[in-house]
Formats: sequence, structure tokens, C-alpha cells
Amino acid sequence: MEEVRVQQAERFVFQPPAQIDRARRILLKPYAPHPLPHPATTSRETLEAIIQGIRRVSKADIIILEGSPDGHAMPPIYKALGYDFPRVLLLDVKDSLLVEIDNPLSKALALPSAWVPNVLLSCDYWISIAPFQVVDGEGRFTIPNLLGLLPHHKYRKEEFKALGMQNVFADLYFILPFDLGIVDGRKKLVGDKGEELGKVWAGEPFSADSAAALSVGVHTPYLELISQAREQLEG
Repeated sequence: MEEVRVQQAERFVFQPPAQIDRARRILLKPYAPHPLPHPATTSRETLEAIIQGIRRVSKADIIILEGSPDGHAMPPIYKALGYDFPRVLLLDVKDSLLVEIDNPLSKALALPSAWVPNVLLSCDYWISIAPFQVVDGEGRFTIPNLLGLLPHHKYRKEEFKALGMQNVFADLYFILPFDLGIVDGRKKLVGDKGEELGKVWAGEPFSADSAAALSVGVHTPYLELISQAREQLEG
């Protein structure tokens, strides 16, 4: 497992990886499908710290991209969450042109390919920023956050459930190889209750999610599936 940087949330300072120095366009994927405060969504504070960290070393374009699973327009949601950062482009998945990306696994768990916004391919560096959430007793962090990039008019919740949500999450890890995962654990959401946590994890998405899960002993089946699928790729 690759190194993961863990910081106290109140002192979180984003240290940009060296690749960001060379990037022309950087994609930030928060978890923001509805206008609810952190930890139901990615906090404005963590997003702001990441943007400030990027700006210290780069003049790259910064894009925030998210979609609503119910097809609601994102601009009002962005506004409600206070995502009003200067010189940052806010985009809506449902307004995007789409491109199909194949799953590199020879035996996909659920998705042989995925249709996603083509703006992804114009970005040099991808960051997934997700709150610390426990859903039905299972952790969901930066890799499940990628589900929001799939347009609602092409995919339905019922289809994902039939395929197995954990299988879908695992496939997305391979279809959309994000460079960095940041678990925004200022608070953690367990069921419908927010609890203090006060930490932020940053690293390669699999490693960041694994470290966050281990910190509180929460079960994350999609990480186990990814480990098994990696053996398939290596084989």
C-alpha cells in the first residue's frame, strides 16, 4: 500500500504532489450530490485548502465536476454548499459531452465500460475528495465517490444495485484511475448522524480509503474486490 498522509483536519494543509506542477488542468471531484452540509457532502473548508495548495505551485485551470443522481441541476447545489471559489470552473455532469472508457479488467465485476464526461480526458490530474461515510455498516470514501461521474440519464440506481454496488465501485477504480484520493474526515457520517472525527487522509485512492477504513475498523468490501482484481491484472 502506498504512503498516505494523515493530518488533523483543523490544521489541514494540502501539499501538492510534484505532478501538479506540470499540470495544465486539474479535476476536483467532491461528493456533492445534494445541498446538505458536511459530512453529508465534502466540506467547503477542505476543498478551499486543496485549491489554495494547488495555487501555491501552479497556475493550472481547476475544474470542479459533480452530478446529481436524480438529475437535479448542480449550480444551485454548488451555491448552497458555498462552492464559490475564484477562478474555479464548476461543471455539471448532466450538461457534459460523454465518452466511453473501457474497463482494463478482462473480467469486469459489473461494468465492462463506463460513459463519463469527456472533460476528464482534458485534465492532467484527477483528485477525488469524499467525506467519511459509513452506509449500512460499510465505509464509502474516495472510490465510491467516482459514481457521481456517471450521468443519471444513462444509468439507474436499480441497475447498480442489481449488479452489486461494491462491484460497481471496484470497477470504477480501474476504469477511472484517479491520481489522488482525499478522505475529508472533519466529521464522519454514520447512518444519518454526524460524529466528530477530525482527520484528513490523502494518498493514492486505494491506499487513502484503506487507511481511513483501518483507522476506525470499518468494513469496505470494494477494497477487497479491488485487491482480488489487481491479481487478475498482474496475472
